[in-house]
Amino acid sequence: MSELVATHMCKESNVGYHGNLFGGTMLAWLDEAGVAFAAQVCGSPRMVTKCISEVTFKKPVRPGQIIKIYGDVVKIGTSSITIKLSARRHSVINGSQRSVCDVQMIFVRIDGDGEPVPIQNVKAKWADRREKKEEEARKDMEY
Repeated sequence: MSELVATHMCKESNVGYHGNLFGGTMLAWLDEAGVAFAAQVCGSPRMVTKCISEVTFKKPVRPGQIIKIYGDVVKIGTSSITIKLSARRHSVINGSQRSVCDVQMIFVRIDGDGEPVPIQNVKAKWADRREKKEEEARKDMEY
């Protein structure tokens, strides 16, 4: 059950020598969309990127094209969440979409010192993706 997380318009300033969107720009969009989605699911703004899987760019993106990024939760651990993001080129003319790239990302909830802490406020919609119940997760993090 993926949901729309972000929308971007490719601009002339986002493209390289061959007229395609810079890969680094797409990675930045994915990272920003991913952390926003993770924060919403986990009910915490204190999320940091731990890992980004391999990214294969399947289709070029040109200036004027719209990119929609969709997210889904793969699993929720004690202090981390694994999500899948899909970036798609969207046609405003007929509504069709073409996959540009897919990626899995892991985000970790941290405290003020940057140390991992349990994810405690998972939204009900995603609660079934937890590997452990919240009580068990808290016990794992106790000293």
